[in-house]
Amino acid sequence: MAKKVCALVCAALLCCGVLAGCGGEGTSEKEASVPATETELIPVTLNEVAHSIFYAPMYVAVEEGYFEEEGIDLTLVNGFGADKVLTALISGEADIGFMGPESSVYAYLEGATDVVVNFAQLTQRAGNFLVGREPEEDFQWEDLKGKYVLGGRKGGMPQMVFEYVLKQNGIDPGKDLEINQGIDFGSTAAAFSGGQGDYTVEFEPSATALEEQGDGYVIASLGEDSGYVPYTAFSARSSYMKEHPEVIQAFTDALQKGMDFVQAHTPEEIAETIAPQFPETDLSTITTIVTRYYEQDTWKADLVFEEESFELLQDILEDAGELTKRAPYEKLVDTSYAEKAAEQTGQS
Repeated sequence: MAKKVCALVCAALLCCGVLAGCGGEGTSEKEASVPATETELIPVTLNEVAHSIFYAPMYVAVEEGYFEEEGIDLTLVNGFGADKVLTALISGEADIGFMGPESSVYAYLEGATDVVVNFAQLTQRAGNFLVGREPEEDFQWEDLKGKYVLGGRKGGMPQMVFEYVLKQNGIDPGKDLEINQGIDFGSTAAAFSGGQGDYTVEFEPSATALEEQGDGYVIASLGEDSGYVPYTAFSARSSYMKEHPEVIQAFTDALQKGMDFVQAHTPEEIAETIAPQFPETDLSTITTIVTRYYEQDTWKADLVFEEESFELLQDILEDAGELTKRAPYEKLVDTSYAEKAAEQTGQS
C-alpha cells in the first residue's frame, strides 16, 4: 500500500475532529432557483487533487453558476495530491474531497472509523498519455520493450495504470523496460525536454506543451487502453453525509448539470466556458486538450459510480501490489445521490 498515504491517514485519524461546514446573487434568468441573498447560500469547501482541464465538467458547473443555483457557496482549494486531499477531508478542513477513489480504499483498510464515501464519479478514463520523441502512427505497446520511460511514483494511479496497460499487453514492467519513478510529478516533461528517456507518461497540459514545443508527440492514450477506470470521484466523510444529505444532493445536482453541459456542447464551447479557470493557458491550447479528452470518452453522462468500475480499480491496485485485501463496494460507494441527480435531468 502507498506508504505516504497510509502514514497521513493514520496521523489524520489521531487528530481529527468531526467538523462540518454549514451555513451571490444569480443572474436574472436564474433568479427563480437562486437564493435572494448570499447569506442564504451554504458554504462548502471542496479540496481537489489538482487543478486540471481533465476535470472540465466540474469547472463548467462553477463557471455556469450551477452551485449557486443549488444554494451552495463553493470554495475550491487545490490540495496538490490525493494524500493531502484525504488528510484535509478526514481532519474536517474540507467538506468534500475530489481525488482518486483508491485513497478511500487505503483509508478504509487502515481502519478509518469515519469512512470516506465516494458519492459521485467524474472521470471514467485515465487522463495520461504516452509521449515519444517521434510520431509513431503504428505504435504498439510491445514497442516499449528495451526502452527507457519516465513514469510516475510507485503507488500513484498514473504509474499503476501504466503498469496495468503494460501487463495487459504481455509486458513485464520490471524486466522488459526501464521505468524511472524517481522524478517528481510535474517535472517529467522538463526532464524529457532535456533529453532524458525514450518516452514519458504525461498528463495535460504537459503532453500538449511537449508537442507545441516540438519536443515530443502523443502516441498513445492510457485512458483508451486501460478501459473505463474510475480515475477521480467526489467523496465525503460518512458523518458529514449523514448530517448534511441535502448539501451532498445539491452538490451532486450541480455537478450533473455540468456533465449535461459537456454532453450537449462541442469541445470548443466547453473550452471557452472553462477558460477563466486557466488564465495562464491560451484558449487554443485549452481547446486542444478538451478535444483530446472529449474524443476518448473521458466524462460519464452521469455521476453513478458502478460496482464494476470499483472492482476494476481494486484489480489495478492488487496488480500493482498495493492491496493486501479488498474493500467492500457497499461501504465506500453511495450511488443514491448521483442516481437522483441523473433522474432529474433525464440521464438515468
